[in-house]
Amino acid sequence: MREYLYLGGAIAAEVTGTAALKFSDGFANVVPSLVVVAGYVGSFYLLSLTLQELPIGLVYATWSAVGIVAAALLGVVLFDESIDVAGVVGMALIVGGVVVLNVFSEAYSPAH
Repeated sequence: MREYLYLGGAIAAEVTGTAALKFSDGFANVVPSLVVVAGYVGSFYLLSLTLQELPIGLVYATWSAVGIVAAALLGVVLFDESIDVAGVVGMALIVGGVVVLNVFSEAYSPAH
């Protein structure tokens, strides 16, 4: 169970770093730029801990998919970006794929 906490932390750190990247204004703003570096370093460190126990395909699919959806939602909330029906459907398909991998795939079960 601890590996899923690491994965959740890795996702949160990556999404934080990505949001800070938008605020960094091309690394012209120092504080958001430092948050970018800390977010990505922290994310990859936590991913490395996650990969000690879980398969790489499952970890990377989950990390990237949840990060994509979270970043898109942050874009809407923080940066007044819009999303249309096709975007919502696409993100639902991404989430659905991750659910299938995590819940139904025997190839990506932690014991495998």
